[in-house]
Amino acid sequence: MILNYSKVNYWQAFGCIHRNKITKIMENNRATIETLNDLVQINNDRIKGYENAIKETRDNDDNLVSVFNNKILESQQLKSTLAEEIQVLGADVENTTTVSGAIHRTWLEVKAAFTGHSEKSILEDCEFGEDAIKKAYQSALNEDHLPAYIRDILNDQKAILDQSHDEIKALRDSVIEH
Repeated sequence: MILNYSKVNYWQAFGCIHRNKITKIMENNRATIETLNDLVQINNDRIKGYENAIKETRDNDDNLVSVFNNKILESQQLKSTLAEEIQVLGADVENTTTVSGAIHRTWLEVKAAFTGHSEKSILEDCEFGEDAIKKAYQSALNEDHLPAYIRDILNDQKAILDQSHDEIKALRDSVIEH
C-alpha cells in the first residue's frame, strides 16, 4: 500500500511542530528572564543589607567596613552580569528588592533598636543574608528551563557567593563578645 502525502499536509504538520517549538522557546525565555530578575532582586537585597551593616558598624572598625564594601561591589558586579543577560533575552531588568528582603531589613532595624549593634549581631545578620542568596541561586540552578550558558554563569556566581558566605561566617566565629 502506498501512502499519499500531499505537500500541503506535510507543510501544515511541519508548521504546527515549528510553532510548538517556538512557543516552548518563548516560554523558556520568559522563565529564564524571571529567574534572572529574581536573582537581580536578591542581589539588590544583599547590597541594601551590607549598606545597612556599614551604617551599624562602629566608626573604628575600618576592616569590617572594607569587607562590607567589597560585598556590595561583588553584588553589583554579579547583578551587572545578570542584567546583561536579561537585556540580551529582550527584557527589562527589575531593579528593585524583594518583599521578604524589605521585611527582614525592617525586622533588623526593630531588633537593633532594642538590642544594639554588636559586631557579632551585625555579622549574624550578614550571614543570614548570605544564606538567603545561596538558597536563591541553588533554587535557580534547580530550574530545568535554564540554557546551559546561563547555568554556567550562575554556577560561577554561586561559587563566588559560597566563598563570601564562608568569609562572613569565619568573621562571625572570630568575634569575641565582651
